[in-house]
Amino acid sequence: MKNSLFSFVFLFAISSAAIAQKPAADLIIYHAKIWTADPAKTHAQALAVLGDKIVAVGSDQQVMHWRGSKTKMINANGKRVMPGFNDAHVHFADGGNSLSEVSLKDATSTQEFAQRIAAHSANLPAGEWVLGGNWDDQAFTQPSLPTRQIIDARVSERPVFVTRYDGHMAVANSVVLKLAGINKDTPELPGGEIVRDEDGNPTGLLKDAAMDYVFKVMPEPSPEKRLRTIRAGLQLAAQLGVTSLQDMNPPYADIAAYAELAERGELSSRMYVAPMLLQGEDIRKIGIRRGFGSDYLRMGALKAYADGSLGSSTAYFHEPYLDAPQTRGLLAAEMQPIDGMRERMILADKAGLQLCIHAIGDDAIAAILDLFEDVIKINGPRDRRFRIEHAQHVAEKDFARFGQLGVIASVQPYHAIDDGRFVDKRIGQARASRTYAFRSFLQHGVKLAIGTDWTVAPLDPMSAIHAAVTRSTLDGQHPQGWYPEQKLTVAEVVRAYTMGSAYAEFQEHVKGSITPGKLADIVILSRDIFHMPVQQIKDVKVEHTLVGGKLVFSR
Repeated sequence: MKNSLFSFVFLFAISSAAIAQKPAADLIIYHAKIWTADPAKTHAQALAVLGDKIVAVGSDQQVMHWRGSKTKMINANGKRVMPGFNDAHVHFADGGNSLSEVSLKDATSTQEFAQRIAAHSANLPAGEWVLGGNWDDQAFTQPSLPTRQIIDARVSERPVFVTRYDGHMAVANSVVLKLAGINKDTPELPGGEIVRDEDGNPTGLLKDAAMDYVFKVMPEPSPEKRLRTIRAGLQLAAQLGVTSLQDMNPPYADIAAYAELAERGELSSRMYVAPMLLQGEDIRKIGIRRGFGSDYLRMGALKAYADGSLGSSTAYFHEPYLDAPQTRGLLAAEMQPIDGMRERMILADKAGLQLCIHAIGDDAIAAILDLFEDVIKINGPRDRRFRIEHAQHVAEKDFARFGQLGVIASVQPYHAIDDGRFVDKRIGQARASRTYAFRSFLQHGVKLAIGTDWTVAPLDPMSAIHAAVTRSTLDGQHPQGWYPEQKLTVAEVVRAYTMGSAYAEFQEHVKGSITPGKLADIVILSRDIFHMPVQQIKDVKVEHTLVGGKLVFSR
């Protein structure tokens, strides 16, 4: 009895001392409506942060035990608080560049297209190229593809090279074609097309691999300009509550810039970078495996292309396009021959690197699933988290294969309401019904990771969430939803945008939910997206963004 009493007193004294010595939180957010993305505790009222980690989640009363004399207090005033968004697919430096390049996305005619290029050119230093664009031929009042002649008539002395918004087609003026050596006799490259007129002369339009002719002569940005454009992108990401970014096929110079910013403490969003699989030997030589790096900058994934895009008629299908029956699309140069692609994938996987493969058309998707099966047969089973980026047009039989192989569908919902303007016309309703089929993926047990593909689509998570839950196309023709059976709920989208994207980069135990022990990447919204008319979600703003418990944006 004496021993039991002694033990009780001893344990009480230890626990009391532990409570007394518990450090105070650096930050407490209280009077909030917290959606945690943690199934063990979905809702809460307050949270506490110590250092860069969440240490407590619960009621105001429970969390106030962490308050100290120096604790910073944020009264959320009943606003919705959520995990920061993790964009699973961006082209980040391109996005930063687009903020200062010519903008053509909403040009409504080839005349306005040319006028904007001329106006932008007039403000550039001598010799500098006109780049950017993000033009959309489907937005023209009379849809048609631009040509070099349209640009030459307004800008004939300066190089102009502007891309379609999907990044799989561009138009160059005659200055650029001459610099790149593109003429009537220039051979086609595998996986690309030089669009020609009836006499065989280049029109200025270049599809996919054909753009490589221009990339080889395009001047590299200076290190200073690269840092400047990345900082501009990071500022925008903070304003939009994007606390993590997964950058697809960045050049090494971009990764070096991220490392410099991380070293300076200026990387205000966390980066997971996936350079090209074609560069995989470099990564393998130095022994980098998936998840190598810090909480702010990690690598270990590799990106490859299987095909192009629907908008450029280069997505690779089993059957021809209805509006271009002479083609099924283009198989990417990396896939020719397919044995080379298989070997690169097997070697990368054997080295412990993650594979993220762009595939849009149903034939391209099927081919990548076949290759994933080959990799597993050769290297054996393990948790490798294969990813198909975009996974847009899926053959009926292949949804189950995604689930069986554990392939993550890395999808971008905004593309559905954008491409939905013309998909039926291009590939017909049967194939269109399996396009951006988010609900079908979930029904087959497939994990979703949500992203934007910025700069192809807006970086704003609210636009992506709105697109996934409404599927209301941009042309206003489908107010009740384009193939509405594929809609997601707000909770499903946000979970895929946080925990789903974290899972896709092997970080679900580190971030993605408001859970004690995880990184304090948090957003506070202006309105409650879980309880409002879904059509208004796109207008919701982020009021505060915190990364590692530090305020990186406040409206």
